[in-house]
Amino acid sequence: MTIRKGTAVWKGKLKDGHGTMKLESGAFEGNYSFSSRFEDGKGTNPEELIGAAHAGCFSMALSHGLAEAGYIPDEISTAAQVKLIKGEDGFKITKIILNTEGKVASISKEDFLKHAEDAKTGCPVSQALKAVDIELNAKLL
Repeated sequence: MTIRKGTAVWKGKLKDGHGTMKLESGAFEGNYSFSSRFEDGKGTNPEELIGAAHAGCFSMALSHGLAEAGYIPDEISTAAQVKLIKGEDGFKITKIILNTEGKVASISKEDFLKHAEDAKTGCPVSQALKAVDIELNAKLL
């Protein structure tokens, strides 16, 4: 079993505090604050990291599914938009939009879209985020 670790440290109150998030691998460490999360301030935020994780997981799952079917992708590029809204019960992630483009030789648009849908439901991050509406926009280049 694989276990991955991310850590966060927060100092101070919500609106005027600040923190850092980092990955155990050392590949990323970034500052975050109320401003970087709920406004347009400098730094990262949990939703941005969820988006990157989801885009990476989905791209790998799509690549794998295509390869298993005999199509070796030249490139899969995915961007994930994570929608955070303030509701009556506080802030919630309500939707993730996966926008993916693939360069794959000798595949029909229909087959590409089928594999993209399979990856959307099958990748581990999508499975972990089942409580969130996940929309897929897939384009074969």
